[in-house]
Amino acid sequence: MISSNDLKPGQTIQVDGDIYVVLDVSQNKTARSAMVVKAKVRNLRTGSNVELSWGGGEKVEPAQIEKREMQYLYDTDDALVFMDNETYEQIEIPADRLEWEKKFIKANDNVSISSYEGEILGIVLPDKATLKVIECEPAVKGDTATSASKNAVLETGLEVKVPLFINQDEMIVVNTSDGKYSGRAK
Repeated sequence: MISSNDLKPGQTIQVDGDIYVVLDVSQNKTARSAMVVKAKVRNLRTGSNVELSWGGGEKVEPAQIEKREMQYLYDTDDALVFMDNETYEQIEIPADRLEWEKKFIKANDNVSISSYEGEILGIVLPDKATLKVIECEPAVKGDTATSASKNAVLETGLEVKVPLFINQDEMIVVNTSDGKYSGRAK
């Protein structure tokens, strides 16, 4: 058991049968009342964000999340198929649970699959993904009064705003947390 005072962002906990990852923690202590620990958490099964609170020093049950390296094979429209790199076992994850994640992975990419007691929870994305620009607007000469940008479509279908100097068929780096352009791929 973990003391509520010791919660940190990134930890996984189990509360009332649900599994959460801690996003942010705040402690509030006033002279008149006992300490209250509030945590913003994301439900790993549903993806929803909620706020939980405990009294200072209350015990919270940790959740042990396993991660396995798997290769993304293909998309069947209603599910994404992954293969374990060691056992060659294939698993399917419903596509509606991976709407955001599938914007950053391509066929044959290796990804980390998270699971809890055999239940597949989802994909753990890296901080950044390198993707190819397949379509982008031409730059308009002289349109650089401010930090101008244009729309680009990447190989996974993700649409991002990129600087004017980015051209079609270039490789760019995208943040997986917000889906924004980060830089050119080296």
